Amino acid sequence: MTTLRGCYTAIVTPFSADGATVDFELLEEQIVFQAAGGVSGIVPCGTTGEAPTLEFNEHREVVTRAVEVGHHHGLTVIAGAGSNCTAHAVKYQKLAHELGADAGLQVTPYYNKPSQEGIYRHFMTVADAVDLPIVLYNIPGRCGVAILPETVARLARHTNIIAIKEATGSMDSATEIHQRCDITILSGDDSLTLPFAACGSSGVVSVVSNLLPARVQALCNAFLDGDLEGAKRIHMELFPISRGLLSIDVNPVPLKAAMRLLGRDRGNVRLPLAEASKDANTKISTLLAEFGLARLERVAGA
Repeated sequence: MTTLRGCYTAIVTPFSADGATVDFELLEEQIVFQAAGGVSGIVPCGTTGEAPTLEFNEHREVVTRAVEVGHHHGLTVIAGAGSNCTAHAVKYQKLAHELGADAGLQVTPYYNKPSQEGIYRHFMTVADAVDLPIVLYNIPGRCGVAILPETVARLARHTNIIAIKEATGSMDSATEIHQRCDITILSGDDSLTLPFAACGSSGVVSVVSNLLPARVQALCNAFLDGDLEGAKRIHMELFPISRGLLSIDVNPVPLKAAMRLLGRDRGNVRLPLAEASKDANTKISTLLAEFGLARLERVAGA
């Protein structure tokens, strides 16, 4: 059974200059950059990867490349596979299994606003459909409904449901989940990685690690090794960019803008998202300069 500990980078999907196609060469470079930073794994086709804008064949190829390159470099691959249509979630979970992913990331059904019983039945249907580990994705800010701790505990009894990405921003929720069951908890917010560790989490699905893979992994290593003082130092170091970057615009808009400024992505997103404004780019540039990120080595192809 897959054990999840450390930093799992919610990797962006790079697009061509006109946004019409996925730049798979640049995607592979970005995966190699993550591996060089020592992260535990990557999460393609999630929120940061703009999964709702990908055509099926694009989604398939992104996961294919992520598995091929990621596994070659020793990375665990958690493939985004969720949907607000249960049948589609099953289809994408089966696809993740077919393509060799280590787990599927299954988001709470959005827009539908199902009851807790509906949420339970949705995830159980996916878990029963294919023998591939599931990471639940609890993000009520985007989905309009949360997976309550008691529902998580019910779901955790299924052998295929192994972890939860907690993007609720609630340490109460994380604590209650930890008290109710032994499911692996991963923080879904970079600024809360260390606080969530105090509530029993074992890592993070990180946005900031697209920029700073080694530092985010070092934070996880520190608290997993019991080095609280070291973890606190890295948390304080990362906090301004963890909190500041994603307060400028909706993810992944400011992240891609930052990667463009560092020569690591074109910075473009697909509709209905829009690229960062001039004012936002100025703020992002200032934030990067204050952090010293302009010194990052540039990746070819951006």
